[in-house]
Amino acid sequence: MIGWYVHHHGWGHATRMQAIHPHLDSEVTVFSSLPRPSGLGAGTIWVRLPSDAEPVTGSDGVLRDAHEFGDVTAHGALHWAPIGHPGHQARLAAIAEWIAHNPVEAFVVDVSVEVAILARLLGVPTIVLAQPGERTDAPHRLGYDLADRILAPWAAGTIETAELADREDRVRRVGAVSRYDGHARDAALDGDPDARRVLFLSRTLDAPRLQETTALLQADGWIVESAGAGENDRVDDVWPLLCRATVVVSAAGQNGIADLAAADARAVVIAQDRPFEEQEATARVLAAQGYAQTASADVSPEKLVELVRRAAETPPRWDGWQVRGAAARAAAAIEELVS
Repeated sequence: MIGWYVHHHGWGHATRMQAIHPHLDSEVTVFSSLPRPSGLGAGTIWVRLPSDAEPVTGSDGVLRDAHEFGDVTAHGALHWAPIGHPGHQARLAAIAEWIAHNPVEAFVVDVSVEVAILARLLGVPTIVLAQPGERTDAPHRLGYDLADRILAPWAAGTIETAELADREDRVRRVGAVSRYDGHARDAALDGDPDARRVLFLSRTLDAPRLQETTALLQADGWIVESAGAGENDRVDDVWPLLCRATVVVSAAGQNGIADLAAADARAVVIAQDRPFEEQEATARVLAAQGYAQTASADVSPEKLVELVRRAAETPPRWDGWQVRGAAARAAAAIEELVS
């Protein structure tokens, strides 16, 4: 039996779990503040955890932010441990109770230093997901120090992280995990097969710049589509859009880039501002190794149109990102710890 913690920021962590899970032989119980995703197999247990960041009512009856009750970082040793927060206490208690009453063989943490510490203190072999960026702070080092395995969802020779250098015996670089690993690329296009299409995938630009860039591209003869780039354009399955796009404009999140690689897409990647410079680190590798055109978050519409044209003329070369088989390799790394 395997436990799996899924962080609630966005859907990327849940998507990665769903890609790896079918390759596991063990029963999986997932813990997350997110609602249960649609399409998750009936045999998978999903435990919905309470929020640990909402304002709480103090003894004086006043509603206050969690930061107002004391140091939430335990003097910098942790990322998030709010004092006296009932949601934080309840979510850790739920995980601890489950571990205490079940034959747990391993616990996957994607991602939370605090949950990793809890699982390991309770005597469960722990797998921690690594992330790009500058992760040399004390909490990240602690999480990596106590992990029995460190699962790096990227290929060797791509993303380099200094904090893993002294822990190589426990690191497994499995390649980029995509939900579309193994999907056959559908080259069919709607309408004119010679049409030039741009897909804006995920939020990369604010609304005014997206509107201006769209107008410039359309004036240049491009068909513009979007998925998750605006307020009401979420698409659950973007595979057909990825396959028919001439160029994809994407953020530099791990799942988005893995999906680009799975589709062998020509791409412009715009690094978004994230903690620990996660996306900037990924974008630097993409640019240096020739995987995609890249831009900073403040890129102008005119510059972005130029990069789209350049990407359209550049043959894709995603083999080195090692998407094919990555989910299965990740599952094998996890089951190294299952007795």
